[in-house]
Amino acid sequence: MSDGKIAVMLVDDHAVVRMGFKLLIEGADDMRVCAESDSGEDAARRFGEIAPDVVVMDVSMPGIGGLEAVARILARHPAAKILVLSAHEDTILPKRMLKAGALGYLSKRSAAEELIQAIRQVAGGKAFLEARLAQEMAVQQVTGAQNPVEVLSGREFEVFMHLARGESVADIAKALFLSPRTVGTHLYNIKQKLNASNAAELTLIAMHSGLLQQ
Repeated sequence: MSDGKIAVMLVDDHAVVRMGFKLLIEGADDMRVCAESDSGEDAARRFGEIAPDVVVMDVSMPGIGGLEAVARILARHPAAKILVLSAHEDTILPKRMLKAGALGYLSKRSAAEELIQAIRQVAGGKAFLEARLAQEMAVQQVTGAQNPVEVLSGREFEVFMHLARGESVADIAKALFLSPRTVGTHLYNIKQKLNASNAAELTLIAMHSGLLQQ
């Protein structure tokens, strides 16, 4: 914040979406967009040289996606402050993202003022979770309700999301820097845990869980 403003790095594969967020952010007196990126790989690679105060990261992008990008950035830069934005309104992704080290999570349907508030809060090192999601997560904790995909480990969940989007084992291995054999092992374990027999069933489970748009 050399100029006194919160420096924000926008990460989203849609240029029009980035443009909209940039207009919102730069409409606030105390923040500016210092960099833009269209993929998780690019964001993870450039984070060190840009050194933004806050990263605003989309979840669903081609390639490694937001979850793996968050993990990679924080592995190299543990003090990074990341706010995740998503079109998904389930509670699985917020849990995964916060567990991976993101400081905040906000759905894209939230009001513009909430985005600005979230950026300020995350820049100050405070966690931010929109009220509706926080309430749903609290209710689930009390009632013990669980989404079936919660049984997956962090790595299995990443592989599951790629599989659900119809990506091949070879493509997933390349994106996540894993061997095809390791991805195959994860695929076997995922199918066992979710009682699914093929990739099409995994896609259906992801849709029913609110993780993929139908």
